[in-house]
Parts: sequence; structure tokens; C-alpha cells
Amino acid sequence: MRKVISAALLVGGLLLLYFGYQEYQSFQSEVDQLFGGSGSDKAIWMLVGGGAATIGGLMGLLRDKIK
Repeated sequence: MRKVISAALLVGGLLLLYFGYQEYQSFQSEVDQLFGGSGSDKAIWMLVGGGAATIGGLMGLLRDKIK
């Protein structure tokens, strides 16, 4: 059961990273970068959440192999 949850976290994290990157490259995010210095909050949170979920999923899948 843990492997299924870890795999779901990994896949969900990768999807969040992909869509976060797409959002970061959008026109609205470019405008935010021009005037505010950073991308939109939505894009940044998607990238941070996707990174955390991906790392959590990888750790869950590789936990038995590390021991």
C-alpha cells in the first residue's frame, strides 16, 4: 500500500512540476516578473508543492532499497 501512495505522490508531483512550469512561462507570469520581480504566486506554489511531492514519492519508493 505504501508503494502505491508513493507512486501516486511521485506522479502527482511530476504533474504539478510540469503545470507549474507552464504557468511560470505564461503571459500573466511574465507580466508579474516584469513589475514584481518574481512569477505569479500560483506558479511558485505549484513548483514548490510539486518538488516536495516528487521528493516524498521518491523517498517512499526508495526507502527499502536504501536500508
